Amino acid sequence: QVQVVESGGGLVQPGGSLRLSCTASGSNFLRYAMSWYRQAPGKERELVAVISSNGGTTNYAGFVKGRFTISRDNVRNTVALQMNSLNVEDTAVYYCKADDLVTTLHYWGQGTQVTVSS
Repeated sequence: QVQVVESGGGLVQPGGSLRLSCTASGSNFLRYAMSWYRQAPGKERELVAVISSNGGTTNYAGFVKGRFTISRDNVRNTVALQMNSLNVEDTAVYYCKADDLVTTLHYWGQGTQVTVSS
């Protein structure tokens, strides 16, 4: 059973920064492409960023605009999302997702709340 657990959410002022972290346990971490999604109240869940299993390829949603950086540590089995220049529109529950490249199954974390407010 794969467990995906996020941490690092919280309340931040506009213009501030937060760093989210996610761990995926239960199998070889190198089997997973990892991604971050978010879901704001009343809106659908949307992709924020994705990183390949070896960390060599990353992709971002257009609204990131160079403010966020996804990275992974394949020794510590973690993936991080560094978020800078946050604005109120970034307020959402942020979810980490692991895509198993062998089984094609995917696993979601429980989400972590990010609130940007003055």
